[in-house]
Amino acid sequence: MERIGDLIPEAARRLGLDEELRRARAITTWSALVAERVPAAAGACRLIRVDGFALVVEADAPIVAQELRLRTPELLDAFATAPGGQRATEIRVRVRQGGPAV
Repeated sequence: MERIGDLIPEAARRLGLDEELRRARAITTWSALVAERVPAAAGACRLIRVDGFALVVEADAPIVAQELRLRTPELLDAFATAPGGQRATEIRVRVRQGGPAV
């Protein structure tokens, strides 16, 4: 008997979805790290994509973007060592246009 969590990566690879699975894991990991380390930004930012060694993040407000920029070294270290994360050298934060997401 095998755990389903152990089977998913191989099934995703066979279906050509391994990049999507890696992206989903990175997004989930980012959300968990922000909730743990920058609680005030939880729910007010999201990982959009990983672009090479850069994490591209969207923030709902300038104050959230500023807080993420201030915490960049800590967030990069945590993301590099977290399951589902990877090594990155920068966080590119852009402020969402049009106000908070609903």
